[in-house]
Amino acid sequence: MIIAIYSRGLTHEQKPNLDYLISCLKKYHTTIWIFNALTEQYPELKQDDISVFGGYRDLPVDTKVLISLGGDGTILDAVTIVRNKNIPILGINLGRLGFLASINSNEITKAVEALFHDSFIVDHRSLLHIEGTREIFGDVPFGLNDFAILKQDIAPMINVHTYLNGELLNTYWSDGLIVATPTGSTAYNLSCNGPLVFPHTSSFVITPIAPHQLNVRPIIIPDDSIISFEVESRSNTFICSLDARREIVRKEVQIAVRKEDFQVGIIRLEDSSFLTTLRNKLDWGIDKRN
Repeated sequence: MIIAIYSRGLTHEQKPNLDYLISCLKKYHTTIWIFNALTEQYPELKQDDISVFGGYRDLPVDTKVLISLGGDGTILDAVTIVRNKNIPILGINLGRLGFLASINSNEITKAVEALFHDSFIVDHRSLLHIEGTREIFGDVPFGLNDFAILKQDIAPMINVHTYLNGELLNTYWSDGLIVATPTGSTAYNLSCNGPLVFPHTSSFVITPIAPHQLNVRPIIIPDDSIISFEVESRSNTFICSLDARREIVRKEVQIAVRKEDFQVGIIRLEDSSFLTTLRNKLDWGIDKRN
């Protein structure tokens, strides 16, 4: 069985979590592959029984699971590595809030045992796909959380003409606009007062950022829609954000968003659920009045 381990990088305080994870996996005689940034940061990880991968192309297609060590941002990066290989991601949270990386570092033993006893659940999450009249985001034009159109730092608000399947939805006079997947509804969308959406809902959320029109509110749409945009701005450029990646785009570029043709699997333990995550991360059901 092949298990891959990915991380952006670990502090010296976090490194024992990686060492312990490797020791747990070796008890099951696992074939371990580690992301090359980790072996460069910690050369002692270069061992005869550990292989190294550098990205999508050399990650074995028969990998059972990719384990992400970090926070939610690390999982967003991991999605660009597994892509359409149908390799589920297990997130061990070494960060802060952790909606996606919902397994705590003190649950590593429990998580490894679940992997080898097949006592886990894979949630298949939809992705966004971005197209433009010029190429943006290179060979990874997809994201798990959200796509956003944003004004540049000191530019005045922008006008985002937004169409659903070719029909005008609205023109948003705002600092920008977010299109979020159900997974991404707990991210940037939530901070802009967008609604929370259950992960398996077949929908997208369109949420304006600081809209000038007081009657404009977020809207939930079917995820089989094609959302297209034309941007007006006093600046010649605006910012496009796709998960943790950003590009500067000229205002004459037209952009469309649709659902990606493939999904990505996110692993959770059997005693976990979306409602459990909401209660734990947002303190729902807890009386803090005293």
